[in-house]
Amino acid sequence: MMAPLYPSFDTLHKTFGAGPSPSPATSRTPLEARLDLYSAYSIADDAKSKAKKLSAEAQREFEAASAKAQSKAGKIELYSGKYYAACTFGGMLACGLTHTAVTPLDLVKTRRQVDSKLYSGNFQAWRHILRTEGVRGIFVGWSPTLFGYSAQGAFKYGWYEYFKKTYADIAGPEAAHKYKTALYLSASASAEFLADLALCPFEAIKVRMQGTIPSQYSGTLNGLSTITAAEGVSGLYKGLYPLWGRQIPYTMMKFASFETIVEMIYARLPGKKSDYGKGAQTGVAFTSGYLAGILCAIVSHPADVMVSKLNAYRKAGEGFGAVTSRIYGDIGFRGLWNGLPVRIVMIGTLTGLQWMIYDSFKIFMGLPTTGGAAPPEDKEHS
Repeated sequence: MMAPLYPSFDTLHKTFGAGPSPSPATSRTPLEARLDLYSAYSIADDAKSKAKKLSAEAQREFEAASAKAQSKAGKIELYSGKYYAACTFGGMLACGLTHTAVTPLDLVKTRRQVDSKLYSGNFQAWRHILRTEGVRGIFVGWSPTLFGYSAQGAFKYGWYEYFKKTYADIAGPEAAHKYKTALYLSASASAEFLADLALCPFEAIKVRMQGTIPSQYSGTLNGLSTITAAEGVSGLYKGLYPLWGRQIPYTMMKFASFETIVEMIYARLPGKKSDYGKGAQTGVAFTSGYLAGILCAIVSHPADVMVSKLNAYRKAGEGFGAVTSRIYGDIGFRGLWNGLPVRIVMIGTLTGLQWMIYDSFKIFMGLPTTGGAAPPEDKEHS
């Protein structure tokens, strides 16, 4: 007698256990599968149920913490001193945490910009660094990155909110709405001009730490003391002009394109921005930020290469024009785009996460998210 083609119910029961029994109140249709034979379905349902419970619990915890923080801070009026302070703190979190998290990407990008022949590819670079310098080697430059970009983020987001409101008031409601892109561009350029004054010393230390093997400084304080002792305070600002050249166009693109993409997304969704919950709004922020980050990376990349080269190769007493011409003569136009693919990944991810963190913090403090429809209390400034 031939063995049956399929295992018996007893065999399945002993192997997988009993699945959920059909409810006696409902009868199966002729084509409906027997759930007791497919216990994997119940496992999937259990996982979904647990995930929903965890999500709901996390949401409750977030709302409880948010309510507590808002009660301590008191009511935050839009465009008040408290509002700009909250935006400043949110920007510090957004930029400091994200830039520090992608230090391994930044390390390889910087080294490949300084010497394009050093590594054949990004993964080969990380393998080589791990093998020769260990795990700590992958995070060379994390401390000046954390300090520098925390300060830069605080200045950038805080001043952007301030300049956007101030320029809108100067222009008037109609002109501010009609020329809103120009408003975003001018506000972000003004904010980044100030933010780079805070970033530049730490960027100089970071680039020198990452661009030399072994790293010439043991940390941020060692870098500060060494550079100022040998070159004075001006040594920390050698890269200020190319930093402005990199960061100002980058930030103009970052803020203007983000605001525009957010508006486009909400314009194509049913209903208004206010109809969507916190999760959906932060999702829009991340998507818009990632797309804006790709544009930022392309626009600012040649200046980024020059910043890396200048901080590593500028000779004592050499003028800015002279060193720029010398570096361009060495690498040519094509060399200005070295490391662009990894920077697109890095900046896209960074920018998306920054906007998500920034808008999440604004929600946490009871403030409206950035972009899209203006808050009802301030329609005249939209």
